[in-house]
Amino acid sequence: MAIAKRTIRLRVNGQAREGVAEPRKLLSDFIREDLGLTGTHVGCEHGVCGACTVLLDGEPVRSCLMFAVQVEGHELLTVEGLAPSPDQLHPIQEAFWECHGLQCGFCTPGFLLTIKAYLEEHPSPTEREVREALSGNLCRCTGYQNIVKATLRAAEMLQADATDRTTASVG
Repeated sequence: MAIAKRTIRLRVNGQAREGVAEPRKLLSDFIREDLGLTGTHVGCEHGVCGACTVLLDGEPVRSCLMFAVQVEGHELLTVEGLAPSPDQLHPIQEAFWECHGLQCGFCTPGFLLTIKAYLEEHPSPTEREVREALSGNLCRCTGYQNIVKATLRAAEMLQADATDRTTASVG
């Protein structure tokens, strides 16, 4: 007996998107296979490594632990939607580049989105707080030092951007 597919409508990276999937299809597979966004990586498929992290309505979720049908009508941000334009990096991406916060890059999309959500709620974290916030994301290549350094640098950059925007709107 064939399983009935469902139409899934949502906003992905600021754009209305639609796809058709079986109710049991994982969100990570839907993102990669049906939406063609391959920046979301699948590592452990058990929600342990964090490589598949995306933002659902601004909150980090493990896309390997959710069904695609669960995102019907919601807003999804993948790593492809992080940069403001094709020729400009997001400050978190800039900080990773500047501080050498990646090696092979497999875990990086999950880290970037986890950090984005974290810094929006905690704009001035300490090193210890950053380490705790990133403890759910695994990297098999680095010792995390440069990822932590990049996160702290991103916090500085985002605060400077916010200050510049505030100053520009007042003046």
